Amino acid sequence: MARFYDIDAANARIAELRPVLEALRADRAELARAQRRFRAALASDGAPESAAALQAHETRVREIVGRMERAVAQIDAWGVTLRDIQSGLVDFPALLAGRQIWLCWRLGEDEIGWWHELSAGFAGRRPLIDLA
Repeated sequence: MARFYDIDAANARIAELRPVLEALRADRAELARAQRRFRAALASDGAPESAAALQAHETRVREIVGRMERAVAQIDAWGVTLRDIQSGLVDFPALLAGRQIWLCWRLGEDEIGWWHELSAGFAGRRPLIDLA
């Protein structure tokens, strides 16, 4: 059974969610850098890196991916839907008069201030005051 958040529960979850999203965003940036270094090491025209150095690059990439997978699994375990790593955009499933909606939040916002229909997405965000 799906978990549904009310506004207070979603706002309470943000305290745990924010550092996970910040770490995930940092890991995404680090992964991109590590992948570029790995590809450069493979494609270098000069003296090729040793097998041990290439293995170290690959190990680093795997470590970062593992951390990212664990972060996404934690977010999923909370019943929160990750929409975008870079902006830290997430949706919390909620009910409004018996129909499902999303409570929408992203890094940089203090608390839940937005919602949207299931089919609307970020572009369809509306202020919570519209729910009243």
